[in-house]
Amino acid sequence: MTNSITPLRFRSGFLLGKNRGSRRFCGFPLGRVASLTGVLAALGCGLFSASASAQDSGALVEALVRKGILTAQEAEEIRADLLREAAEPPAVATAGSSLTTRLRISGRIQTQFASIDTDISGTSDDPASTNHFFARRLYLTARADLGPNWASNITYDFAGSLFDAAWVQYKGSGFTVDLGLRKVNLGYEERTSSGSLKAIERSGVTRYFVEENNGRRLGAGSYRVGAFVDGKQGAFFYGAAITNPERAVNSGAAASAGNSTRNQFAFWANAGFSGPLGEGGDATYIVGAGAGYLPDQGGRPVGTGDDLTVYTVYADVRGLAGGRFGLAAELLGADVERGVSATRDASPLGYWVQPTFKVSEQFELVARYSALDSDGRGVSLSDGVRSAPGGGTHDKLREFFFGGNWYLRGNDLKLQAGYVHGESRDEVGGGGAGGVVRAKARGVRSQLQFNF
Repeated sequence: MTNSITPLRFRSGFLLGKNRGSRRFCGFPLGRVASLTGVLAALGCGLFSASASAQDSGALVEALVRKGILTAQEAEEIRADLLREAAEPPAVATAGSSLTTRLRISGRIQTQFASIDTDISGTSDDPASTNHFFARRLYLTARADLGPNWASNITYDFAGSLFDAAWVQYKGSGFTVDLGLRKVNLGYEERTSSGSLKAIERSGVTRYFVEENNGRRLGAGSYRVGAFVDGKQGAFFYGAAITNPERAVNSGAAASAGNSTRNQFAFWANAGFSGPLGEGGDATYIVGAGAGYLPDQGGRPVGTGDDLTVYTVYADVRGLAGGRFGLAAELLGADVERGVSATRDASPLGYWVQPTFKVSEQFELVARYSALDSDGRGVSLSDGVRSAPGGGTHDKLREFFFGGNWYLRGNDLKLQAGYVHGESRDEVGGGGAGGVVRAKARGVRSQLQFNF
């Protein structure tokens, strides 16, 4: 018995026939199958069922001929179609290697709308506001296993024209080793999957520390090419990595052999504890810390031989109050050699706090507050508040988000929306006389996510 769906060819004369009789097929009176609804119902039950056999389909064809619904010629054509398609093997997707034991294809579509404007104090010449729909992420992932110990992951983001992951993994007893491109274990919010972010986008603090260095942001995390080790023993987890020092900002950078200004290794380490919180409840916890040392990635701009050190401490408690309440927080800091000027280093410091509350199984409220002190290096609203127009370079940034998540089909199909308010203030260098001392970004952001 085959689990195949057999298509039929419908002709105009197919719906002609008598409406008599009381015999039934699959619960439908055969006398009524002359109507469009009856025919489709009968065929759907008899011919299109994944469990229907060729004999069952043939019996239905014969019954339709006796009722005058099908002509003998139409019946012969249908029988020929059934025989021909029964002889054809079903289409099956297979891996290119005969040694592959498992192949999985998945993806993520995130469509976003942002309406955010920036108001710069002391001037009427504000930048144009953002008011736009856009494809935030278009992920396609292929995962393959070669036996119990070897696996691979290739994830490409067509929206960003970059790899989110491209690694080969060895699975040992309680540990894994990855070789290739992935995110380093620094920045808890950064390492949280984009499909699981509660506040749609990552905080301004996280973006400032990990995203591409533009003379203000540090680029001290996220995608790197190298070797990674991760392990877990009971409640204790750990990780370490040796990578290229530069961030793999796109596919070209990931494939680059580097140059004389970035031919040293960056080193990363993290550790922490996770597990159930108490006995017999739904609450869980994660606490941890991480650090990274990046040679030649400090200075202003990058490539002047100055080093960068970054660190993080974080905690996340979920499932409190009967599974409804959660609270996550993180502190990030860095030491940037000559991060302000040729004679002055910078020590940026920032944090974010995010409480969540589930009103019901489908609806969740979320709020997040983040604050950053760049220590004279400088930050713009556009560095921290995604999609916000820039408002000049200032020393400090803070951001507030309040919104909700509607889980239509769990996390695989959800609608998110919220209000975002960001503010940058204080001129870099501690000035303010005659300069722009504050800028504000305000607006709404929404996102529809579909995972498959």
